[in-house]
Amino acid sequence: MSLHIDTPLLESRSLSLANGQQIWLKMDALQPCGSFKLRGIGLACEHFARQGKRRFVSSSGGNAGIAVAYAGRCLGLPVTVVVPQTTTERARRLIRQENAEVIVHGKLWQEANELALSLVGADDAFIHPFDDPLLWQGHASLVDEVAKAGVKPDAVVVAVGGGGLLSGVGEGLRRNGWSDVPVFAVETRGAASLAAAMDKGELVSIDCVTSVATSLGAKRVCDEAFRISQQMNVISHVVSDVQALDACERFLSDHRVLVEPACGAALALAYAPSEALRRYRRVLVVVCGGVTASIEQIREWRKTAD
Repeated sequence: MSLHIDTPLLESRSLSLANGQQIWLKMDALQPCGSFKLRGIGLACEHFARQGKRRFVSSSGGNAGIAVAYAGRCLGLPVTVVVPQTTTERARRLIRQENAEVIVHGKLWQEANELALSLVGADDAFIHPFDDPLLWQGHASLVDEVAKAGVKPDAVVVAVGGGGLLSGVGEGLRRNGWSDVPVFAVETRGAASLAAAMDKGELVSIDCVTSVATSLGAKRVCDEAFRISQQMNVISHVVSDVQALDACERFLSDHRVLVEPACGAALALAYAPSEALRRYRRVLVVVCGGVTASIEQIREWRKTAD
């Protein structure tokens, strides 16, 4: 039995009526730890537990750490998560709630990741938040469930941070024979590392992360995500923090589920489709979730967001 659950696939009546399209939602915000991360991270943790590893060490902006902590508790293994200073107090509390140790280090995830790697001993397993084939294999199960439900989308909308979800969706589309389905990869301005790479035609790092969507705060996407952007039909789309935050509030009102701004980025495109997205009738939006921000925090960010 896997640590993640099969999540609902719902047609959004409100979004479908607003856009004149058929909008389907893959509700991974309903995973036990609140985000899609559990699919791949749960698979990786189970893999390393079978190998006899005695502790999980990870770095995270929030949601990956919560997923590792949840998996560790379920498997009876201790967990250490290193988070940057930008990680919200809520996220730190949720990681500790799963009995994991939290270490705060560095201004950005990259600095936290360097410390996490230095802590890994011979009996430990390092669980990367987005750059590991085991993660992509697990995340691909999301597409498997959509295929099992008999709903083939004309296009898929996903949020992109480090690129783990995009890599998993790409693998899922391939293994279900859906490589022809275009993927809209959505980022927030100030965290658009994939858009920068696609614009340059090569992997690049952005100078800094300024978006409130800290879960999208990787300065450089993983190699696999960039490879997919070059080999499959991936359309880059960038939204503002304001659009992402507004989408979070609208989604809460429409569907009674709170997601964080990283997920709000994908939802922002669903609420205001680009001309490119409007060409497709049946659209699947991955509601990747995220539990690191409260509605109060989202509204505070909204007051000062650009």
